[in-house]
Amino acid sequence: MPISLVPAYHGSLIADALAMPVHWYYDRDALDHDYPNLCGFRRPLNHHAGSILWRSSYVPLNERGDILHDQARFWGQRGIHYHQNLAAGENTVNFKLARELYGQVRENGAYSEDAWLELYITRMLTPGWHRDTYLEEYHRGFFTNYAQGKPPLKCGIKDEHIGGLAQVPALVAALAGLSREEIRQTVKSHVALTHRHPNVLRAADCLARLLMDLQDGIPLRDAVKESAGDWFSTRKALAWESRPDRTIIGQVLSPACYIDQSFPAALYLAWKYHDDFSAAIIANAKVGGDNCHRGAVVGSLAGLSAPEGIESWLNGLKES
Repeated sequence: MPISLVPAYHGSLIADALAMPVHWYYDRDALDHDYPNLCGFRRPLNHHAGSILWRSSYVPLNERGDILHDQARFWGQRGIHYHQNLAAGENTVNFKLARELYGQVRENGAYSEDAWLELYITRMLTPGWHRDTYLEEYHRGFFTNYAQGKPPLKCGIKDEHIGGLAQVPALVAALAGLSREEIRQTVKSHVALTHRHPNVLRAADCLARLLMDLQDGIPLRDAVKESAGDWFSTRKALAWESRPDRTIIGQVLSPACYIDQSFPAALYLAWKYHDDFSAAIIANAKVGGDNCHRGAVVGSLAGLSAPEGIESWLNGLKES
């Protein structure tokens, strides 16, 4: 009997919530100073020394593009934490959307692009639905196009960040029962609604295949070798695993968000900690960078490979 994919979905949510206070920390000394012994859910400090919000701007063209709501006033200020309003164990906006997607597909018994886009637009335009201060470029691009009057199916942009994978574990878990090809096609179609970059679509397909491999009982390290060889070398990983994670993801691979580096980095952490869910998500958080979105990969793969490690985290996950 196939393994349940729910631990993959839960694992992605847990990995995001754990990494949330240290999201986009590139100064590891600052990360260690601000969050020493990070091994559980924490609320973010008010200050984020590495925040780039002071360099960011977004002005909605009209009410159809107003997705920042009361958080707009913080843009352009220095030191603002991207997730300053979130509680310990709370998910960032991309994973809140993953929850909505999972619930919609399970309730309706099927996936619909039109139904999802309607829900996505409604949620993002509802003041108070999300409490994040920073919203990724793909949200801003989508709603700029939407505010210009483009139909929702045409509003996605060519975004190449790993944030495009945040909803993949939720969608694969919700589609359990469909064939592999049906799931793969649905995942690619869904991700393309917001992320039209070919490498993001290729990574989304790879993650879906890996999750289904694990569902079929294939060990994680074997699955990565067989299904992710175009992204990741297990031969190199064998040489890397004795070195500090911050050396591999920092000097060999970038901790940043671009998919060509972030997806292999996430695969490496899932591969290295294939038998220990907690160790995998803690390592992912502590290497900094775009750890929340890498968590979609690390948390889902490690969660499915070592599901016994998930239970202790679920009670602390807000709105679990």
